[in-house]
Amino acid sequence: MSTASTGVTLGVEKEYVLLDAHSGLPVPSAARVQAAADLEAALGSGELDRELLQAQIEVATPICRDLAQVAVHLTRLRRAVRSAAVRGGCVAAASGAAPLASRTVMPVTPTQRYEDMHTEAARLVDEQLICGMHVHVAVPSRSLGAGALARLRPWLPVLVALGANSPFWDAKDTGFASWRTVVFGRWPASGAPPFALDAEQYEQRVEELLITGVIPDRHQLYWHARLSDTYPTLEVRAPDVRITVDYAVTLAGLIRGLVVTGLDETRDGLLPPNPPAGVLTAAGWHARNLRHARRPPQRQTRPRHTGRRSPVRPHRLRTTTARRPRTDRRRPPPNPGRRHGSRPTTHRRPRRPARTPEPDHRPIAVTDQGGKRAPIRRFMGEDVSPVPWREPQPSHPRSSFAALPGGGRLIDCV
Repeated sequence: MSTASTGVTLGVEKEYVLLDAHSGLPVPSAARVQAAADLEAALGSGELDRELLQAQIEVATPICRDLAQVAVHLTRLRRAVRSAAVRGGCVAAASGAAPLASRTVMPVTPTQRYEDMHTEAARLVDEQLICGMHVHVAVPSRSLGAGALARLRPWLPVLVALGANSPFWDAKDTGFASWRTVVFGRWPASGAPPFALDAEQYEQRVEELLITGVIPDRHQLYWHARLSDTYPTLEVRAPDVRITVDYAVTLAGLIRGLVVTGLDETRDGLLPPNPPAGVLTAAGWHARNLRHARRPPQRQTRPRHTGRRSPVRPHRLRTTTARRPRTDRRRPPPNPGRRHGSRPTTHRRPRRPARTPEPDHRPIAVTDQGGKRAPIRRFMGEDVSPVPWREPQPSHPRSSFAALPGGGRLIDCV
């Protein structure tokens, strides 16, 4: 990659959901956490901000020149968020969706834009307790950025699958690896962005969408990737927020590599792939749905019916002559050791061994404890005492729980 040698900068934004430390329910404590963040020496000005709902916060790294700087800043921000949340009387969970639902609707952050969104789509806004990770990669111009975005489109479902971290919703296993993607997909401008070869076509697609009036401004372009209107970057929004720093840094490096490759191919004049919208939608469904992602598609092998009647084979014709007894088809001699009327044990088919369920590698955010809500504990990378509890029976073999030494269980949040 010729562009990689010049040092392409990047930045990462991570969103957190604020939960009660005992019940695990979302709490509207964003204002208290933001006030407590001002007392944290490790946090710079503007590095912690509020989000759509008052149970969410967002942190952003400064401009980073390599992945080592990304790891340093994410670790620093993670510890500062943990401390600020403790001061604010809650915990910050790195979960793509709030695992437990509350009967109390979370209020929106008091800004005019957010209040207008709640007026237009109240139910959608109330259920936006979802958190993502956004990666900004610097681009030299919007025209080159649009070309790189066109070449990134087929890879967006892969990034959704790799960044999935929201299997639970309303204290139930949704069956999806990324429920956040399902919730976000209900907005009119979501999923894969439209195909555009350059900045002019990109702006034309955006203007055509704005003219319809379904979105009031460009801030509601909730595509998996878009050109940023604030920074000279290509912003990838496909992954859920990651639990660990290592996962986040790995995804950020992969995204930067895809963008750099797209920039190089744009300069070289290579035509980008343009898969049909239906194929991208199906790929996105496979990416966020764990069941479909693990089962390869099966091709139908049944022969096509031609409409002609097949000829009758001679050995299938019935005859009027009496059949001779076949000695090779006689029943075996009765077993004297069995009761009259029972099946001989010597001819029973052996039972098939039980199918071992596939291991579930999804990161666990929270689970339900025997019908009761388990206490929520944060996982910040430090050693914490496990929460002793009885492991409930999973609803299906895909459910798994994070085990810790000592026989306890820990519900991973941050």
